Amino acid sequence: MTEQAIVAEGLRKQFGKKRALDGFDLAVRAGTVHGVLGPNGAGKTTAVRALATLLRFDAGRAEICGIDVARRPADVRRHIALTGQYAAVDEQLSGRQNLVMFGRLLKLRPAAARRRADELLDAFGLADAAGRNAGQYSGGMRRRLDLAASMVVVPRVLFLDEPTTGLDPRSRNQVWAAVRSLVAGGTTVLLTTQYLEEADQLAARISVVDAGRVVAEGTADELKARIGGDRVEIVARNEAELPSVAAVVTRVCRAAAEIDRDTRRVGAQVTDRVAALTGVVRALDEAGIAVEDIGTRRPTLDEAFLRLTGQRPERKEAAA
Repeated sequence: MTEQAIVAEGLRKQFGKKRALDGFDLAVRAGTVHGVLGPNGAGKTTAVRALATLLRFDAGRAEICGIDVARRPADVRRHIALTGQYAAVDEQLSGRQNLVMFGRLLKLRPAAARRRADELLDAFGLADAAGRNAGQYSGGMRRRLDLAASMVVVPRVLFLDEPTTGLDPRSRNQVWAAVRSLVAGGTTVLLTTQYLEEADQLAARISVVDAGRVVAEGTADELKARIGGDRVEIVARNEAELPSVAAVVTRVCRAAAEIDRDTRRVGAQVTDRVAALTGVVRALDEAGIAVEDIGTRRPTLDEAFLRLTGQRPERKEAAA
């Protein structure tokens, strides 16, 4: 396998007056999970469909495992699998029957299809429910069965388009464990998701997409760092003390403190979180100001996503 399992350069796709992809670029290292985040209508699903040969792009270049997507789509399909937002299993068949059916469709011999089905049922924690109709499965079980079906013939590249939409937290964790298992076996995963925690948990690198193009890329920590470093945050005991607390924070942290009167919270960005926290605690004590809570925190991926896609949360008032 080439070092880059997925490459896209300048992909463009237009539907009427709507430009779904507008110079979309992507490079995914083999054997990793790469997350794609973006608001609704950003072009995530269009990009996946184009890379998976389900949609012809208007311009640009794409390769999967070194194979040109536009020129050799049939060859690309031999190396990929796609799992969409909803489980594509037959609910009238049992879990084992579903997997055997997929194996036969992929031209495995009957004995080989049954053997592979049993291997996957065991690997995905579905062996005890193998004989039950898939319609009786929970959402998480159906999703795991869907993932197992995509692994009947192990793909070199797996596209997961919002695989945990609508699942409860426990089922989502089960799917995450299955994805990690796939990657440990050498599969490359391109994951589009609306859950930022999912990308934070699974993806080695993340591309943030907006208006059909990648506007930022990096690890989760790198994306968080782009919107600023650590913060000191204090919750005052009452609203009247907010100005005094803000003055202390501004002086110690050497940064304008932000005040949120609704939550009685004062915060400021800092470069040395330990030194800043220690200094603020000491200064508040010397000033005789008692507070309800104090601590430091790092930016979340949610905050990075909102800033990087131009959807900035409303700014709080800044202390002079």
